[in-house]
Amino acid sequence: MSEWWVGAFVAVVVALGLLARLPVFRRALEPVRPYTEKETIAAFMLGVSSGFPYAMIGATLTTRLAQSGIDKKTITAFTLAFLVYNLKPFWAWIVEGVRLPLIGSLGQRVSWLLFAGVLVMAAVLNLALVDPAASLSATVTAAILVGIAGATYDIVIDAYRIETLKPYQLGVGSGMTQYGWRIGSVMAGALALVISARLGWTVGYALCAVFALPAMLTGLVLGEPERHQEPKERRGAGEVVQSIVGPFVEFFRRQGAWLVLLFILIHKIGDTLGQLTVRLLYNDLGYSNDEIALYDIGVGFWAYLLGIFAGGALYARIGMKRSVLLSLVLMAVSNASFAGLAAIGHDNLAMAGAQGFENFASGIGGVTVIAYFSALTNLRYTAAQYALISAAASIVGRLITGTTAGAMVEAFGFVNFYLFTTVIALPGVFLFWWMMRTGLVDRSIGTAGTEEPAEAKPAG
Repeated sequence: MSEWWVGAFVAVVVALGLLARLPVFRRALEPVRPYTEKETIAAFMLGVSSGFPYAMIGATLTTRLAQSGIDKKTITAFTLAFLVYNLKPFWAWIVEGVRLPLIGSLGQRVSWLLFAGVLVMAAVLNLALVDPAASLSATVTAAILVGIAGATYDIVIDAYRIETLKPYQLGVGSGMTQYGWRIGSVMAGALALVISARLGWTVGYALCAVFALPAMLTGLVLGEPERHQEPKERRGAGEVVQSIVGPFVEFFRRQGAWLVLLFILIHKIGDTLGQLTVRLLYNDLGYSNDEIALYDIGVGFWAYLLGIFAGGALYARIGMKRSVLLSLVLMAVSNASFAGLAAIGHDNLAMAGAQGFENFASGIGGVTVIAYFSALTNLRYTAAQYALISAAASIVGRLITGTTAGAMVEAFGFVNFYLFTTVIALPGVFLFWWMMRTGLVDRSIGTAGTEEPAEAKPAG
């Protein structure tokens, strides 16, 4: 019997080997090939480590505080820890240019990956050891420290990702980062919940610190990015000041830089506003927790993953500009689908369609728009400039609160509210379309979107 299984296994391997030689088989696997390259796999690993600190001070901490008997108003105040992520441009220059002692010989990016990874692990362990019921102030401090460490890790992770990926890989690489971020945050949150139910929150949080390791190991395996440009050595106060303001000056000297920044600020305002109240809509329409879990979380999660894959494929097939424009249109239309759901009422198929479409569109947008933002950076200032761009892209969403959106729902009603979120998404769509028509999108691209490593460039 064992010989029969060995023979069957060998036959299958041989058959697969023969199929792999067929042109039609190779063409069928072509869309998958970019996802197997070492740079895009590295982007996935970086995303895993980027996502987990966010989960530690997000829903996971909310659950922990609630189980410790903390009142709801105090719990919601902890969301201020997320604002730290919007302040990262103020210290990104340190990650960009300060050479670390001892481990600095490994390279600027690799050494900071290791250092920031250790910082995140220490901050999460510190949050694991505090007792919210005994000292709320210590818990607040610990959460903010996780936010600072996580934001610092994001600065170097984003820079390492952009400088490791070649320009043609930015789309697929952004998709893999999104996969990693979502998986890292979900797995860390789930692990904390499962372990805490059995061994307590301290052990649950402490074990989650291991999610910092994928990015650190990626840096050690791949080494310093080929496209990284070492900063010039700084000797005086003037050079230090230049290292701080230089990335911003270089960006805003580009033609149309203020319009590009305006697009960064407003491109997701409609989508952000609409999603703040989606659970209120479900509650108003009478959906049960089981229905929400199945259609919102279940269908939505897989639709998001499918959208990420589609975003990478679209970016490779139709190019950056058209794929970004398409994603902006889809995200705007997805808000209108919730207006339709509100008009229809309690209907499971309509709910699954609206939430699935929203997450699918968000998955595509998360890939194409992030790839464009990555391409905007200058390799001389990758860390500082992407910190500025990513902070600007999320700051409007952090300033808009669920309370503001809720007041608008009460004033307009759900149907008109979601039609309104569709309308306010249109300026971002038309602005990007105008930037395409005038050539501003092409002129705004930095060296990260155009420059290959020296050895990858054709000779002569």
